[in-house]
Amino acid sequence: MIRHCVFIRFRADVPASERQACYDDLAKLCKRLPGALAFTSGVNVSPEAGMDKGYTEGFILDFTDAAARDAYLIDPEHQAIGGRIVSSAVGGPDGVFVFDLEV
Repeated sequence: MIRHCVFIRFRADVPASERQACYDDLAKLCKRLPGALAFTSGVNVSPEAGMDKGYTEGFILDFTDAAARDAYLIDPEHQAIGGRIVSSAVGGPDGVFVFDLEV
């Protein structure tokens, strides 16, 4: 299984409704993609001060395997949602951190 973790530093001017719309669209996408198992999103609630490096929220998508994750990466809908996230992040791509785990 691949756990696709994405952490985001949204700009302060990006409303919560716009952030949630991105998550809602990703959840819908997850439901239609073969090999997508689960989607979770939310804000960082860690008590470890400063360890989040400013990444205040994010999402996790679980896939059956790397092939399912790779199909998601090239999906046009994912690319459009990802573009919205990057354009809403502090510093564009610098405000998004992606980390995949094989579990």
